[in-house]
Amino acid sequence: MKVKGLRWYIIALIGFATVINYIDRSAINIMWPYIYKEFGIADVDNKSALALITTFFMIAYALGQTFTGKLMDAVGTRLGMTISIIGWSISIALHAFARGLMSFNIFRFLLGFSEAGNWPGATKSNAEWFPAKERAIAQGIFGAGASLGSVISAPIIALLYIAFGWKMTFILIAALGLIWVIPWLVINKATPDKHPWLTDKERDYILDKDTEVSPVEDVAPVLTWRELLKFRNTWGIITSRFFIDPVWWLFVTWLPTFLKEQFLFDIKQIGAFTWLPYLFAAIGSLIGGYHSSWQVKRGVNAVKARKNSIAIGSIVMLLSLVAIVYFLDNLKDTPTLAMVLIGTTLFGFQFLIGNIQTLPSDYFNGKNVGTVAGMGGTAAVIGTLLTTWAVPIMTKTSYVSFFVLAAVLVPISWICIKYITSKKIINQ
Repeated sequence: MKVKGLRWYIIALIGFATVINYIDRSAINIMWPYIYKEFGIADVDNKSALALITTFFMIAYALGQTFTGKLMDAVGTRLGMTISIIGWSISIALHAFARGLMSFNIFRFLLGFSEAGNWPGATKSNAEWFPAKERAIAQGIFGAGASLGSVISAPIIALLYIAFGWKMTFILIAALGLIWVIPWLVINKATPDKHPWLTDKERDYILDKDTEVSPVEDVAPVLTWRELLKFRNTWGIITSRFFIDPVWWLFVTWLPTFLKEQFLFDIKQIGAFTWLPYLFAAIGSLIGGYHSSWQVKRGVNAVKARKNSIAIGSIVMLLSLVAIVYFLDNLKDTPTLAMVLIGTTLFGFQFLIGNIQTLPSDYFNGKNVGTVAGMGGTAAVIGTLLTTWAVPIMTKTSYVSFFVLAAVLVPISWICIKYITSKKIINQ
């Protein structure tokens, strides 16, 4: 049996895995403002408690990014992604048995460690299944999965919470990941050079030696973390993600709390409003991936094309955040406008982040792609932890400093991508 366009089935499955990933991780952020009292937590302490739970998740996520990056390079994306999603599905189901902060922290740690594998796994899979000129589009589809997961998670979780309560909500969403494993193992039988369903035409297209980076595994030396850190390109990826990813997580973690405190939303309103910014983000992910791939097809160097798209996304983010800061007091009366401005911020983020995540496969190759992607993910989590700890302090009286912080981080990240780079690339 031959399947035309098999690579698009593979990326569709990865995109769906990312949707599940974000449904699982978003559940506690959406329900937390309405369940924390069940654990004896006072109103004044609820943000600090959520920050602590998020910290356990992010520490595990940081460790998991680096570990699972090596795992993907060692066992391949087929098995590596399977291990990752089974792990996080079991972890999210365990949340139903939490009895307090300690058990939530333990289960969030397990969830963060296992969920981390989705990102280096997706980046490595895209490097295997797509030539350089299509890689950013594939990364954009994968990134859109993160946004789509956030779009549908709020209404789905709100409905499940209202219908079944918070415990059964965790169990039901855990089932999604276990179901996903079945088509993944059936369709993703092997890498492109060995897959029996791949047509000769598509195999030749994917493995085209004329593309800037070949996906064949054995053409590049396998480097250690220490050796990879000798390259400026590695540091460009690490530092840019350290500064830019916290902006996304500021909204993923704190948006429901912001809406409850700023607009006095109940959980039904949270479900009705919070999907909009992430719809903008999903569109930004697809357009950002298309934009850089369009440039590559027109003859622009792949790395330059990624950087052009990153610059555009940075400008959109910065303008949107400045507008939020300027109009914040007036936005209390216009929550829809607030959602639109937050939406354009996340549009810009997803426009650029897929291109940053594609750079490991442009700069490196073979059994180094997943490792570098994982290192970037670890740096992203470290940056996010610092902002997570700061939010409860910054937002005691106002959310102005919250959005100012986000606006400051954007140009710093762009500078890292623009200037921390070199022409020495491991692709042969």
